[in-house]
Amino acid sequence: VAGADYGQGSSRDWAAKGTALLGVKAVIAESYERIHRSNLVGMGVIPFEFTGGDSRGSLGLTGAESVTIEGLAGDLDPQAEVPCHITYTQPETHKIIADNIHRAPMYSGRIQGVGPRYCPAVEDKVMRFADRDRHQVFVEPEGLETDVIYVNGVSTSLPAEIQESFVRTIPGLEKARFIRHGYAVEYDFVQPDQLDPTLAVRHVPGLFLAGQINGTSGYEEAAGQGLIAGANAALWIRDAAPFTLQRHQAYLGVMVDDLIVTNPTEPYRMFSSRAEYRLLLRQDNADRRLAALAADVGLVPNSVAAEVAEKQAKIEAAHELLARTYVGPSRSLADLLKRPEVDFAGLAEEHPQAAALGLSEEVAEALEIDLKYAGYIARQEATIARMARTEQTPIPSDINYSALTGLGAEATEKLAALRPRTLGAASRIEGIRPPDVALLSVHLERLRREQGSQAAGHPGS
Repeated sequence: VAGADYGQGSSRDWAAKGTALLGVKAVIAESYERIHRSNLVGMGVIPFEFTGGDSRGSLGLTGAESVTIEGLAGDLDPQAEVPCHITYTQPETHKIIADNIHRAPMYSGRIQGVGPRYCPAVEDKVMRFADRDRHQVFVEPEGLETDVIYVNGVSTSLPAEIQESFVRTIPGLEKARFIRHGYAVEYDFVQPDQLDPTLAVRHVPGLFLAGQINGTSGYEEAAGQGLIAGANAALWIRDAAPFTLQRHQAYLGVMVDDLIVTNPTEPYRMFSSRAEYRLLLRQDNADRRLAALAADVGLVPNSVAAEVAEKQAKIEAAHELLARTYVGPSRSLADLLKRPEVDFAGLAEEHPQAAALGLSEEVAEALEIDLKYAGYIARQEATIARMARTEQTPIPSDINYSALTGLGAEATEKLAALRPRTLGAASRIEGIRPPDVALLSVHLERLRREQGSQAAGHPGS
């Protein structure tokens, strides 16, 4: 918090001594990170509670319809819900922040990290978007039986008294009592280009890293890396083959590949837009994409993989039956189901052959999606097949890029630093141009032929 330095500690313990980080004793919220060279900066939000005579009536109600959360072990039971509210900062809020901006650690020079792109501090929003007269604030309960709330949208490191002053200008929060103040924390991370696809540190055998230490931001990103790194740590101990996912197999594959072939200049978030094959990476087919792979390394029981395989068999059998059952000279039931206005339930009502399949709602939905998007899916799978050659073209780990004639200076520098394992990975490095990839491909083919010639006992020319 501005004006005071604290050591680092968990949300339930006093800060550890001897650290040089900015922070507070307890934080009940997601951190927002910033990255600058080898440092990250986290922004804490402000948890507080309502007291007697609060003004929640001035807050707008927000929420979403209940949804079913699907998992390999079955659907999760719906949980009790409480409403969240929405409010906005005011011109007075912005004036207080602007008048005291010189006291914020990020503006005073105490913290050197660059600003976050997607989750900026409220002082960043006020200063960078001065034309906006208000910013959205979400008021989220911390639990079912507490008055403590998580105020989402006003992360800050301004002095405590300034925080209390500007928060109480926000409608609905006029009588809020602070539990803890917002904070900023700067900490180190490992450049992820030092990692291999298993999230192991290349030059330290047996050391696997996951989470913010790899330069990422967010709970889901950390959890996904934990799965990859944890599984591979166990496999490494057993001297077993590593567990990796490709970009067309899972969003985890996209994230890991993005991390290890680039040097992030800001905390990495896993957006669906980063995936070039996202039509294949759907929620409805996650089990069919990943259950067998997960079972192979012990992440799910074999019984789960067997259930998913049975589901896939039912989908394929139903697809085959609908494709060979015609309702006209050139129109099959599968053709009918491809139409946007036709769903499987309606098809089953009109055609006994479809009803006789006795498909569950889950299988019917998967079948319907597969059929309706078959043309687009086939096109994307063809693209994957075309790219497979570059993804399967290995690059020797000891290749001397400086010795490759014709390779640009930037390409030489980045390839030598990042050491991509395949030609496909090399093509995704920022600053590597298509001509660089083509030239590297020629060199790799020449190297392959020379090695083949030598292996046959005929030294290459």
